[in-house]
Amino acid sequence: MDFSAIRFFILDMDGTFYLGEQLLPGAQEFIKNISEQGKDFCFLTNNSSHNSTFYTQKLRRMGFQDFPSHKIITSSQATIFYLSQMNPHPRVYLLGTRELEIEFLQANFILVQKDPDFVVLGFDTSLTYQKINQACQFIRKGVPFFATHPDLNCPTEEGPVIDAGSFIKAIEASTGQFPKVFGKPYPEMIEYILQRTKTKKEEVAIIGDRLYTDIAMGKKAGITTILVLTGETKEEDIKNSPWQPDFVFTSLEEINNYLK
Repeated sequence: MDFSAIRFFILDMDGTFYLGEQLLPGAQEFIKNISEQGKDFCFLTNNSSHNSTFYTQKLRRMGFQDFPSHKIITSSQATIFYLSQMNPHPRVYLLGTRELEIEFLQANFILVQKDPDFVVLGFDTSLTYQKINQACQFIRKGVPFFATHPDLNCPTEEGPVIDAGSFIKAIEASTGQFPKVFGKPYPEMIEYILQRTKTKKEEVAIIGDRLYTDIAMGKKAGITTILVLTGETKEEDIKNSPWQPDFVFTSLEEINNYLK
């Protein structure tokens, strides 16, 4: 493959660049290679329970000592960007962690318990019956409903744990309303990255391990898609998927052979 036209790589994290606390083969060399060639990159995660500082610290523990936090892009950042275009200082009823609350407050959003302009659902690891019931009450009254991402489960070293997508299904079952969602696989995530990084679609490729999120989003957004087989997807899964990647590699280590 000729990577000469690609100037910017969007990298999924868990299953693509690392697993748990361990870098995957070729990960460190990949960053070194593209940096030496004057290419750029960012990491992308749907997980809105943590902010970019959390992931920056994790990468530093893995050996990236001077890693800049602006290269971590989360679904919460995309959500904040789009909502701020609709209303610069909205009143928000937020279902999310304390880290997510801080992100919204830093963006000059007003977090409220009454009369919100928006209901926003994130990966809320402190969710209670009271919180989800109040969200449903607002949504039934016509308050616009948004969610940071649609993942049903979040992978952890102990196994999958319930994520925002499962909460979406509960709220939809109760209210009949499905939210506007900003994270993978929705193309707004790519549009946000293009706007933020000042790059063009033809210069961008996404590298990920999931067909139905990473590859689906890239296809919907019209950018180059690269699947690696170090995470969830196995080679036999590809032929039955509606989302066919442009390229398939065993790992970042194999991609490095085409960057030299």
